Amino acid sequence: MKAFAFIAAAATLLAFAAPASAQFAKPEDAIKYRQNALFVMAQHFGRVGAMANGRVPFDANVASANAEIVATMAKLPWAGFVPGTDGNTKAKPEIWTEQAKFKESSDKLVAESTKLAAAAKTGNLEALKTAFAATAGTCKACHDAYRKE
Repeated sequence: MKAFAFIAAAATLLAFAAPASAQFAKPEDAIKYRQNALFVMAQHFGRVGAMANGRVPFDANVASANAEIVATMAKLPWAGFVPGTDGNTKAKPEIWTEQAKFKESSDKLVAESTKLAAAAKTGNLEALKTAFAATAGTCKACHDAYRKE
């Protein structure tokens, strides 16, 4: 039931993601928005990863629910990367100087997390592992290029 409520809340946030950049009153609001969206996504991605890597027993329903949240959340943080939000964060300046490449990276994450959700729905652990690895690789590539240590 908690997962359903969270998915409903995430879907509501998604509906407002497109015009979100116009809704930030202060740069700090945009930063907080993107950091929180990435945090929630990471928490659920970690749960899927624990199953994919054998750290916890595989539960197809739990994997599917968490992968769906990842796929939804993957669409959200990008609205928070607006001009003037490059303050004291882990974001590298290249996000703003290489906007096309950064968008390409975010689009790839959305695509891979959608594949992850589809793989999780199959209930097949091997398919989940493959999709998890691809999604994790996308995360790593973006972090390597656009996130400070």
